[in-house]
Amino acid sequence: MQLLGGRFHFETDSTRLLHIVRHAYAKLPPHKLSATAPHFRVKLLLASKRRPHQAARMAREPPRVRPFAGGGILCGAMESANFMALTPQQRSALVVISQDMLEFPYHIRYELLEFAVYALAARVQKLVPLHAACVGCNGQGILLLGASGAGKSTLALHCLLQGFEFLAEDSVLVKPDGLLATGVANFLHVRVDSLRFLRDTSSAPATRRSEVIRRRSGVEKFEIDLRRPPYRLAPAPQRIGALIFISPKSAGNRPLLTPLRGAAIAKLLASDQRYAASQPGWSSFARQASALPAFELRRGPHPVQAVEALRALLPRDLITVRRRERR
Repeated sequence: MQLLGGRFHFETDSTRLLHIVRHAYAKLPPHKLSATAPHFRVKLLLASKRRPHQAARMAREPPRVRPFAGGGILCGAMESANFMALTPQQRSALVVISQDMLEFPYHIRYELLEFAVYALAARVQKLVPLHAACVGCNGQGILLLGASGAGKSTLALHCLLQGFEFLAEDSVLVKPDGLLATGVANFLHVRVDSLRFLRDTSSAPATRRSEVIRRRSGVEKFEIDLRRPPYRLAPAPQRIGALIFISPKSAGNRPLLTPLRGAAIAKLLASDQRYAASQPGWSSFARQASALPAFELRRGPHPVQAVEALRALLPRDLITVRRRERR
């Protein structure tokens, strides 16, 4: 599968794990960041189930080390384990899943499989990993930044409903030079209380039929599969053209967007992206990103108002095209 600028080969001994891979990455636009895409290999193994006599032995002595190997990686683990190991030098990853963990396919995908895919793509291609969402139109992207719960996903959903293209919800990988961004546009996760903004749209019933997932924090969200109409997925990487820092504050009677200046942008970026700021390529990324139009986005009565504010940041010819398509 073509993902995040690379060509990923997945191998597994389990049909259930293969289903998780396909559920995550099938029918996605094949993004390319260079003329020659690097090749990656991810092997998923299902650990054998512990038998009753092994459980009894566990009370007397610790279990023996079991070898797990794949893609040039050799690991040893006691008992059935759930772990991911990778080697960027060999462009390979090994994911081992226990039988019991199969009851939690969302966590397998979100915490182990995607960890391996994103880490390999970022490290080998020297991309900056951002905790952000990205929407846009015809190759032009708007980066949505903010802490978890700030409203990135709700805003991204309403952007989609208004004709924007979707690049990523939670993790965006960016080339430091040129600010070309890619992501995995498979799902969007929205809180149940966000549906109050969808009452007047035809998408509310479909959203309610979506699977409900439960985060580690205990928060439940609808997992909306975006690989079907009416949603538009970015067919290619987008070049970041503006930064939006989402604020929990109300705009009141003032405009939703407040312009930010260079020094404030750099400070907000470093504060908002603590992990990315420690990665190679950050200095180049931050320098170029700080020169982009950047705004604080405060809350209005309805997310659609924020969408219209973002629309004004896109080139006018793209706005005209999308409005004609919606008609």
